[in-house]
Amino acid sequence: MKYLNETTPAAELPSTSSQGTSSLRAGSDFRSEQRRLLASFSCDSDLLKFNQLKFRKKRIRFSRSHIHEWGLFAMEPIAADEMVIEYVGQIIRQVVADMREQRYEEQGIGSSYLFRVDQETIIDATKWGNLSRFINHSCSPNCYAKIISVESQKKIVIYSRQPISINEEVTYDYKFPIEETKIPCLCGAESCRGSLN
Repeated sequence: MKYLNETTPAAELPSTSSQGTSSLRAGSDFRSEQRRLLASFSCDSDLLKFNQLKFRKKRIRFSRSHIHEWGLFAMEPIAADEMVIEYVGQIIRQVVADMREQRYEEQGIGSSYLFRVDQETIIDATKWGNLSRFINHSCSPNCYAKIISVESQKKIVIYSRQPISINEEVTYDYKFPIEETKIPCLCGAESCRGSLN
């Protein structure tokens, strides 16, 4: 079974008038300062993590991708080490994930979006997910996935590994387990391994 695995490290903007640009810049500076202050606190508190998760949400869109069908793209500049999006879906057990994967194949659903949280917990975003399920794999990704605990619940959060520009595709390494039957990789990176597994 091929489930996305947790990694551990870790459109054009509308034109504005000069006054509007100053307001946008001031708002951006304020948000940057808030992010800097939040980052300076220890993240041991589940409540602080939860607030950071909500605060750090980025403007993103899905669109056609040169990597594979659909992809997720930044609609604003994203700095390194910022939360981009939470991987949302239905939380299921391993045995249910195995049954669903088989059912999805029988129904002709070409892609299933099963992301492993731990040995027994999978997040299924195939029918219950958000835009995060459109993030494509890259052998040279600009993001990574991280599992955090919020109010005793594990969440998968996608963080930027490096600065991401407007209209740049958001990618991360799926880290599929190595198997004999290879899934071709189409990421196009110079360091492409040739397969997802």
